[in-house]
Amino acid sequence: MFDISIRDEFSSAHNLRGYKGKCEALHGHNWQVEVVVSSKVLDEIGMAIDFKKLKEVLSCVIKDLDHKYLNDLAYFKKVNPTSENIAKYIFDKANPLIKKESVVLKNVSIWESRDSKATYSR
Repeated sequence: MFDISIRDEFSSAHNLRGYKGKCEALHGHNWQVEVVVSSKVLDEIGMAIDFKKLKEVLSCVIKDLDHKYLNDLAYFKKVNPTSENIAKYIFDKANPLIKKESVVLKNVSIWESRDSKATYSR
């Protein structure tokens, strides 16, 4: 099995509903995002998927999050914009954009700081 991963980043603000503490107030993060895909096979030139294609997928998804107040987005009006839920949101948006039968989206990790990370996988 081959695992391929790429990283990107975006900046946004949010506040956590129902949280008692600092994070209930409006605040922002410079989020780091990692997408990991898996494949059992390589193509004729020895690639599971081109890094460029994977970067395009992630870029397409996070452009809707970059420099936004996440609580104002339709999805996060219903779902609390926690790191866990942001990772799931990115996974659900990226998954159908990966159009290579031999490649499966394994997980999405998101860091809200250099030492705080949440990962979502199915």
